Amino acid sequence: MKEIKCPKCGTAITVNDADFAELISQVRNEEFNAELNRRVADVRQLIAAQNKQALSDKEHEIELLRLKAQQAVADAVAKKEDEIRKKEVVIEGLEKEVELYKSFKAKRSVKLLGEDLEQHCYALYNQMLLPVMPGATFVKDNESVKEEGESSGTKGDFIFRLEEDKVEVVSIMFEMKNESDVTATKHRNADFYAKLDIDRKKKGCEYAVLVSMLELDNEGFSGINVIPGYEKMYMVRPDQFIPIITLLVQSGKKSLDARKQLVDAKNRSLDLTNFEDQLIAFKDAFGKNVVNAKKKYDEAIEGIDKTIKTMEAIKKALQVSAGHLDAAENKVEGLTIKKLTKGNATVSALIEEARAQKASEGPDEQ
Repeated sequence: MKEIKCPKCGTAITVNDADFAELISQVRNEEFNAELNRRVADVRQLIAAQNKQALSDKEHEIELLRLKAQQAVADAVAKKEDEIRKKEVVIEGLEKEVELYKSFKAKRSVKLLGEDLEQHCYALYNQMLLPVMPGATFVKDNESVKEEGESSGTKGDFIFRLEEDKVEVVSIMFEMKNESDVTATKHRNADFYAKLDIDRKKKGCEYAVLVSMLELDNEGFSGINVIPGYEKMYMVRPDQFIPIITLLVQSGKKSLDARKQLVDAKNRSLDLTNFEDQLIAFKDAFGKNVVNAKKKYDEAIEGIDKTIKTMEAIKKALQVSAGHLDAAENKVEGLTIKKLTKGNATVSALIEEARAQKASEGPDEQ
């Protein structure tokens, strides 16, 4: 802050650095313009004193160029001073923001700070990214996953995902960490890297980001920090929460075409695998059908063979029977009354009696 006294009444007023710089600039501009106007007036008086055109045309042209150059310099100085004032305002704003974070950090408990930081990031996302990324999701990670060998499961704080045409553009596992100055044991950012990397892998996220207000005095943790020793892991301060999402989304979109081609290739490979599986299944089923059909065919042939043998046996029996019938027929054809009554006097007498009676009755009437 600066103190300024009025040269007439002696009253003192206090202004901030930005306002003071602006007043100084105004004074400089007024003095420069006054000097410039005085010089122009002198030139005009000189010209008038020398009968309006005592200076040569060349001298007059040089004077005009000099005046234009002075004006250009004045404009450049004014523009530069304006840029300096703007930068000073920005710097002052950042200093106030840092002080605000420090004050915020000192006045909250560890748990409350962590909750407030999560709410802060969630509010920032809804305000700045939700309207421009309607296809994205930023949700609380509520599912605790336990791997083999772990006594208890773990989870992150938030998961960000963005898809286009059912192809993932980017996915980020977020962890928010904070603590107050009154905490007995101070945590370091490095204390959370290993767990964050495990949570990222458990949930199938491409990136891991730690949003942290730990180690505020460490100037090495400014901006966006790549964490060595861990794949695709970053650590940022809260003011870089939106920029890191935007940066990773832009990076993901640059490789989106390649991702889509990879997904298409996997789908084609899967389709081919499914076709091969179906073909193998068909061949197996067809083979089983062929085996079953062959079995039934063999059974049918075997039955036919058995039937043929039976028919042949029947045929042979019939042929034998026919032989017996032929023999019987021959015997019947050779049979006569004489042969039948030979040696039987009684039968022969009866036959002779029947013949005599028939002869006495005469021929049958028609």
